[in-house]
Amino acid sequence: MLKVKDLRCGYGGPDVVQGVSFALREGEKLCVLGPNGSGKTTLLRAVAGLLPRRGQVLLDGTDAAALPRRELARRVALMSQLSPVYFSYTVYETVMLGRYPHRKGGLLDRDSEADRAAVRESLERVGLWEHRDRPVTELSGGQLQRVFLARAFAQDPAVILLDEPTNHLDLKYQLELTESLRAWTARPGRCAMGVFHDISLALAFADSALLLQDGRIRYLGPADVLDRQTLAQVYDMDVAGYMRAALRRWE
Repeated sequence: MLKVKDLRCGYGGPDVVQGVSFALREGEKLCVLGPNGSGKTTLLRAVAGLLPRRGQVLLDGTDAAALPRRELARRVALMSQLSPVYFSYTVYETVMLGRYPHRKGGLLDRDSEADRAAVRESLERVGLWEHRDRPVTELSGGQLQRVFLARAFAQDPAVILLDEPTNHLDLKYQLELTESLRAWTARPGRCAMGVFHDISLALAFADSALLLQDGRIRYLGPADVLDRQTLAQVYDMDVAGYMRAALRRWE
């Protein structure tokens, strides 16, 4: 469904992401891991078309660069890291913005029955339907993060790209969010790619893992066989040993 070939991009200087290639199949969930500065968010933004890039991003065989912006938005949704909110939209109105790519007349079109159904389903999926009339400026960081995920669901894309989706969420909602993503990707014609800092959560969520170091791939393959030695080399610490020591506190 999503194929990336020799992707290279940066911010006007040397390339941050250097020759990255991978593919996502239908139903697949890919986690992107790596230390700070390894190029994780840059890679995600380039795949979403928000940064100039070289190489190719293909959606079902079609070059994403050739698609009109609205068509691209119907196929790909990006949930960015939590950002400031400047307008007092309600939760419902914020999630309804995800329906914009599906409207022929843009934001001036009235909400259709399909729009309303998509928004309700998305808010129920993240457990916020009862908060639909609250201004988003009154929400906690964790609630707002769930609103943004609901907006991505309402967009009804084939591919969801997630940048630190569990930011600001307590443990209960981290697990609920990943379960929501599993259920979403289980439907036909969908896949997801997410950047994570929490390695345990990422590997529990994903089928596949892409490990970046200095903008290059150090590992690409099944998440459940990513080995201890590779993690230690990339993160410059004994990641597995640290996690085991933390777990021993509960024994």
